[in-house]
Amino acid sequence: MYAIKTEGLTKYYGKTRGIEKVSLQVEQGDFFGFIGPNGAGKSTLIRTLLGLISKTSGQAEILSMDVSKQREEILSRIGYLPSETALYSGMKVKDALALSARLRKADCHSEAEALCKRLELDPERQIDRLSLGNRKKVGIVCALQHKPDLYILDEPTSGLDPLMQKEFYAILKERNEQGATVFLSSHVLSEIGRYCKNAAIIRNGQILACDSVERLGHTGVKKVQLRGARETPTLEGIKDVKRENDTLSFLYSGQIGALLEALLDLAPADVSLTDPELDEVFLHYYAKEEM
Repeated sequence: MYAIKTEGLTKYYGKTRGIEKVSLQVEQGDFFGFIGPNGAGKSTLIRTLLGLISKTSGQAEILSMDVSKQREEILSRIGYLPSETALYSGMKVKDALALSARLRKADCHSEAEALCKRLELDPERQIDRLSLGNRKKVGIVCALQHKPDLYILDEPTSGLDPLMQKEFYAILKERNEQGATVFLSSHVLSEIGRYCKNAAIIRNGQILACDSVERLGHTGVKKVQLRGARETPTLEGIKDVKRENDTLSFLYSGQIGALLEALLDLAPADVSLTDPELDEVFLHYYAKEEM
């Protein structure tokens, strides 16, 4: 059973592309990453799934319910955190949390209290006096306090300090282990690599790749570092060349034998071949799309 399923989902704003022919499947119980830079279509997909904007064409289901026909029931089972948290002024934190609970017709007092304690959020503080990070914490508690079946989180850690980010992901991991599905939209690739089981990469409103995080990282590309090399090898398949002091580094997607033969002529003092980091893999997928 899928927590999220789309087929050919498309959204245009007039003549401007939002997302185009997005087909995506996220299984229940997954911790799923949705990767892409700003403007790639991440937020458009999320808002379409939530019924905040209407689709142009295609199909979408959440928890086996049609997003166009069963919106209220879907929203009752989702915890949504937008990239920017908007809160009513003139309230205390506890009032905002209580309002969110009442809208869901749920008693969330004890859970809200526990989450506030873990995130070091004072429920007696005035909303108007909160920092960006504390406003984000209020949004997090609103999204988590009713213990939904599916969490849809759009850039959730922006504004949080590293310690709070760690605690936030500890909470998500606990919820995921209890059976909830987490759909995490982010351009912070280290977060995706550290916490997600599967992920999709989006660019220009279209899905470039969708697989386990482990397999997405095994592209056949190697990160090569050469210390003391005079110049870059003249080979196809070399991208993202960088030089720092006496060390030359680049990504290489060609035959290893050809690389080793070229290195004999360059005679570097030291050679290192490793798997690239997730952010470098991400650039590989984007570079491949441009070819």
